[in-house]
Amino acid sequence: MEECKIVIEDIYEIPTDGAEGGDGEGREKMPDCRYCKDNPRRKCKHCACVACGEKDEPDKQILCDECDDAYHLWCLKPPLEEIPDEEEWYCPRCKNDESEVIKAGEKLRHSKKKAKMASKQRESTRDWGRGMACVGRTRVCTIVPQNHFGAVPGVPVGSMWKFRMQASEAGIHRPHVSGIHGRDGEGAYSIVLAGGYEDDQDDGEVFTYTGSGGRDLSGNKRTAEQSCDQTLTKMNRALARNCAMPLNPKGATAKNWKDGKPVRVLRSWKGRKHSKFAPQDGVRYDGLYKIVKYWPQKGKSGFLVWRYQLRRDDTAPAPWTKEGTAISKKLGLVLQYPDGYLESLEEKKKNQGKKRKHEETEDGGSSSQTGTPAKKKVIYKLETSDRALIKADTTNQKLWRELLAVEKKDGFLDRVQETFCCICCQELVFQPVTTTCNHNVCKSCLQRSFRAKVFNCPACRGDLNQKMSLAVNQELSRTLLSLFPGYEAGR
Repeated sequence: MEECKIVIEDIYEIPTDGAEGGDGEGREKMPDCRYCKDNPRRKCKHCACVACGEKDEPDKQILCDECDDAYHLWCLKPPLEEIPDEEEWYCPRCKNDESEVIKAGEKLRHSKKKAKMASKQRESTRDWGRGMACVGRTRVCTIVPQNHFGAVPGVPVGSMWKFRMQASEAGIHRPHVSGIHGRDGEGAYSIVLAGGYEDDQDDGEVFTYTGSGGRDLSGNKRTAEQSCDQTLTKMNRALARNCAMPLNPKGATAKNWKDGKPVRVLRSWKGRKHSKFAPQDGVRYDGLYKIVKYWPQKGKSGFLVWRYQLRRDDTAPAPWTKEGTAISKKLGLVLQYPDGYLESLEEKKKNQGKKRKHEETEDGGSSSQTGTPAKKKVIYKLETSDRALIKADTTNQKLWRELLAVEKKDGFLDRVQETFCCICCQELVFQPVTTTCNHNVCKSCLQRSFRAKVFNCPACRGDLNQKMSLAVNQELSRTLLSLFPGYEAGR
């Protein structure tokens, strides 16, 4: 034992790669960051603070919940004194609060109207009867970091959840709505097949995925028809980086596709209209896939889209196969519901039953027994003068066409009010200004934004010319005054 000497320097010695004079075979594991090679003394804006590149004090860094970029608290403008208590935090580039105009990097101000929304009427526990469109996470996966490639420990292939929010909490696919999760400088970590693009083709073990972008989502729409070409930027570029080939703006095909970075793939029940491999309900984790090739192509809409061919590369059998079904049954993998969800549905059914019974027995019988006529649906019919005003508003013809398609249905005026709602004050636009990106905002709200030196569209955060003329769209103003007479009173 006396002759056995342990040299501390040898234990902690970092093997050098071939670029620095080594033989290139010392490192068994590839570095997490391909830019700085995990060198703690080298500045890197890809794996450290994107503002300064320093790697010091990681406990004082905050991650954006959309793009996963890290920032030091003091590198933000204005700087933060401490990490906010909010469930989600967005960096200045990703922040897009649709309820008010704010400065980039500024904390969201309290909104009385937003506080009255159903999704905000909750404390630490969820009320599943209020819907799942905008509910926040109650827990975050800490088993793996947000920029983790590959499988998540403890989440087997075939796991199913009722809502995507649960998959986000499990760490499989973190974004609530976006179909691609990744960083354009690193790659994509996970995607969701939800049948949102007509160009998607799903054959199970192999499928062709369509990139994101090229759609006009103004008016609070979650999806829309393709209206312009897609570009190889942001999440499209992130997904392309998973291919085992250098990034190519014209597309590329991997020589050995298995050398690429893995992508976690989830399939949603919404994809049933295109694929027989989608689940009957909820979302399902189908394992790891890798990019075989990616290329631009004119889609069915007539616009350019980016397409990606992915092939399955997972040791676990696919959930739709006999082997996969047997393993899922053995592990007891069934559709997971959130805590309290089924109980909330039962309570809601009971309350509806009691309400219906109360209405039938009130005043000694039902409405038919008492002779009270049933309420008729109010069908709105446009006057000829209103149609002429709508036709004159050429700037918003696309929105009016969508509204006129449901003119004879109940709630036409409510749809108009929702479409032309100012996202700053959450009221029907007054003295509307139509921006160059075709969004309608109150003139006073836009003036307030410009006085605060914020020259961005409140809806899409697109750049606006600070010298732009804030001329009122008189055609839209006259149309709204005709449909909602007197709404301008007090404004």
